Amino acid sequence: MYTDHYGLTAPPFQLTPDPRFWFESATHKKAMAYLGYGLAQGEGFIVVTGDIGAGKTTLVAHLMDTLDPMRVVAVKIVSTQVEGDDMLRMAAQAFGLPTEGVEKAQLLDRIERYLIDTGRGGRRTLLIVDEAQNLPTSSIEELRMLSNFQSGGHALLQIFLLGQPEFRDRLNSAPALEQMRQRVIATHHLDPMQPHETLPYLEHRLKLAGWSGNPRITDDAASALHTVSGGIPRKINTLATRALLMGALDAADTIDGSMIWHVAADAEGERPASPERPEAALSPSAPAGRVIDHEARLAMLETQMQEQEAALRRVLTLLVDWIEREDSVMGRARSA
Repeated sequence: MYTDHYGLTAPPFQLTPDPRFWFESATHKKAMAYLGYGLAQGEGFIVVTGDIGAGKTTLVAHLMDTLDPMRVVAVKIVSTQVEGDDMLRMAAQAFGLPTEGVEKAQLLDRIERYLIDTGRGGRRTLLIVDEAQNLPTSSIEELRMLSNFQSGGHALLQIFLLGQPEFRDRLNSAPALEQMRQRVIATHHLDPMQPHETLPYLEHRLKLAGWSGNPRITDDAASALHTVSGGIPRKINTLATRALLMGALDAADTIDGSMIWHVAADAEGERPASPERPEAALSPSAPAGRVIDHEARLAMLETQMQEQEAALRRVLTLLVDWIEREDSVMGRARSA
């Protein structure tokens, strides 16, 4: 509904990764440089890690969107806690190979033949494994064995591994992964976005969704978003969506810092301690055991309930208006 209110053509901060909304922050630009380097090398493993919501899947979606399918065959699998043989089957299925009733030796032979045929056709093969932190050691070892396939002295398969920080730690320390470590040609960790990147990020996504300046996003809104989210894109998206919804309900033409702190506090299950200093409720320096007077707490809860009831009435009004518009459009279409 906020998209209609602000004249947007799509939700600008949807959580589903979409390469159209790619934003090249400093850390994502560096990650793409490492991936490009890896592709140029044509062998080994590239490892990219990042916290949940840091943009790993979006990075992969952007990469696959930019690859030339006439030169590179790129397939992606999202790993689960499957053992080595099942990982081989997942890889084979990603390549479009039949796997039902096929023994491991035959499966490896089919994968190798596929890689050789693809290489003879002038294309390289790239396997992207997301959520690599879930991989058992046996699965990682099978991936390493796949990277051994060669033809004419050239590697037939290159593998990108993406995972959460614990995968990087495990890869660097586990004795059983020593041979794997020797195959890694580059690693990169996706850091949070920098504070100065937050406002350009917001405006970039809004413009791609048809934004023409309404609502205006203030500097202190971007600053509050970065503070609350820690610079994690997914958290920024979640809070920005809540702020847009709140703005639509209040018919606001500006999203400012106080609105961000408001929706952030709601997301945390509490309201800011005071309108004058909303950051106190969520600031890392705020005392954890803040004691609230019983009567003040009751008054705050009563105010919150009243505001929620008012917000619900506004939502219902918007919903009724939207249904009436849809009925009117359908009625005109039927009469035509």
